[in-house]
Amino acid sequence: MAADTLKSTTGAGGGAAAVRRLLLDNGALTALTALVIAMSALSGDFLTTDNLLNVGVQAAVTAILAFGVTFVIVSAGIDLSVGSVAALSATVLAWSATQHGVPVATAVVLAVVTGIAAGLVNGFLIAYGKLPPFIATLAMLSVARGLSLVISEGSPIAFPDSVSHLGDTLSGWLPVPVLVMVVMGLIAAFVLGRTYIGRSMYAIGGNEEAARLSGLRVPRQKLAIYALSGVFAAVAGIVLASRLSSAQPQAADGYELDAIAAVVIGGASLAGGTGKASGTLIGALILAVLRNGLNLLNVSAFWQQVVIGVVIALAVLLDTVRRKAGATPMAAGAGFGGNGGNGGNKARQAATYGLAAVVTVAIVGATSFLHDGSSSAAAKPKVGLALSTLNNPFFVQIQSGAKAEARRLGVDLTVTDAQNDASQQANQLQNFTSSGYDSIIVNPVDSDAASNSVNAADKAKIPVIAVDRGVNKATVDALVASDNVAGGELAAKTVAEKLGGSGKIVILQGQAGTSAARERAEGFAKGLKAYPGIQVVAQQPADFDRTKGLDVMSNLLQAHPDVQGVIAANDEMALGAIKALGSKAGTSVQVVGFDGTPDGLKAVEGGTLYASVAQQPSQLGRIAVDNALRAVQGKKVEETVKVPVKVVTKENVAGFSG
Repeated sequence: MAADTLKSTTGAGGGAAAVRRLLLDNGALTALTALVIAMSALSGDFLTTDNLLNVGVQAAVTAILAFGVTFVIVSAGIDLSVGSVAALSATVLAWSATQHGVPVATAVVLAVVTGIAAGLVNGFLIAYGKLPPFIATLAMLSVARGLSLVISEGSPIAFPDSVSHLGDTLSGWLPVPVLVMVVMGLIAAFVLGRTYIGRSMYAIGGNEEAARLSGLRVPRQKLAIYALSGVFAAVAGIVLASRLSSAQPQAADGYELDAIAAVVIGGASLAGGTGKASGTLIGALILAVLRNGLNLLNVSAFWQQVVIGVVIALAVLLDTVRRKAGATPMAAGAGFGGNGGNGGNKARQAATYGLAAVVTVAIVGATSFLHDGSSSAAAKPKVGLALSTLNNPFFVQIQSGAKAEARRLGVDLTVTDAQNDASQQANQLQNFTSSGYDSIIVNPVDSDAASNSVNAADKAKIPVIAVDRGVNKATVDALVASDNVAGGELAAKTVAEKLGGSGKIVILQGQAGTSAARERAEGFAKGLKAYPGIQVVAQQPADFDRTKGLDVMSNLLQAHPDVQGVIAANDEMALGAIKALGSKAGTSVQVVGFDGTPDGLKAVEGGTLYASVAQQPSQLGRIAVDNALRAVQGKKVEETVKVPVKVVTKENVAGFSG
């Protein structure tokens, strides 16, 4: 029936109708082709072998997660837990293999079993507990992330070397993550197109009641579907941790949204019944090309989120238009290893992919001449600054100082924001390396996770300057930083002396898994050893966030209303604590922050914040850019450049500038 409709429509409308139908049936492929052409035209750095391989690597984890989510969405479900399950599976592998001596092969099996177990719990709650998929998987999102933090104690765990090779390259150029992505894609396509469980997914998604009445054991099939999603999440977690050489308890945070977006962009319907593996792969590649290209074009990470949101909305809109136009749905076996029920459809799809490839190559080849002719115009040294986050005034000040110094020295500075995601930062550093930047400045999300990317830059003979935090297991030309441990000791000493050496205090810790949180906590502990009269009644993480600082402090006050002091691992949490304390702040309760941000200094001046251990972040940014340029010019740079920390109180705040 669909084939007859297609033939008649094509015949009636002629060539224009055929083109229109082709575009509607292959919206994701059309979008990917247009994106590649646009990025090639806008950036001369996009169309290089290294960068295209980067795109593949950056798409790999999202694509693997998305293949598993495809099973769920095709069956009219949703799985919000895949990112957390990925982190938990990787943590189980690293924890069992490195800390408990479990053979690596057994540890890998345990990681996969962890993913299966999480999926089975999801499936049981949905199929037999009758919980909505959204609620069941949202609960698992929290449980899996919490277990990952509990097992790792909030700190990254080194990954076994034999498994870390999954993040390497074959023959020095072919990335293993890309190969894993292709293999998992073929498995997903086989399951969807050539297995009983695959056909069950489409039946359940199309009409669950009809599937049940036809004899399909729907609850049992749902168990299997969510277990499969868990398997793919576990594999994605292992690949991600291999790239970072460590299992990060906060890894893949938010990746479930990217995975769902990739499936939807690839043409699947959230209503169920349609979807295919090749569409999901194209959706993941679209997200990767977007992020890669926008990074190369120096577009703010905040605007990148806006762009990706618009793309998702347009993808759903296209799906609606396609359905209204009667376009061929992407149902069971449609492409990438489908069941081959219609040889003509497969031939037509192969021709479509071939045509898209030819058009892309032709137009991209033409645009390359534009860049070849204008490449000599670039004279300024290109420096990339990879910040851990710009959602924190301290790092915003680093950026401001770096930009001011770059303007003064005539440096072309590109700034990226990793949003506290070590994997995203690895992608950004790879983009800088493949684009041939003259120097890279990195403020690591995690000191261990940045090592592979920094080593890659070293191999490419690109000088790397670390700022605020060092990079472990890698060589940097210079480290521009203040001492977080020493700063933590100063904070402890300051509050202890203000309380006269005795009293009850609470500590608000930073984001679990970050080196800054660990180092500052270590400093707090060291500093308080000298004051046995100081009693720490509670320590809780508030993730360097003002709102969480307010909530955590409000909760702690219920249990410890007689607290006399607060040490916060940054000013943002300190300001949240001050809000919770109300009139007690600066009177009966003394609060000490960390960083010396503008809002923090205002609170010091107002008397609600007793002190802030200031790191002079603007100065960190200026010195980092200066050292990056010196390294580019072949001048000698100091291995460690220490910017002194300073305790700022009401007495000296007027003369302080960050």
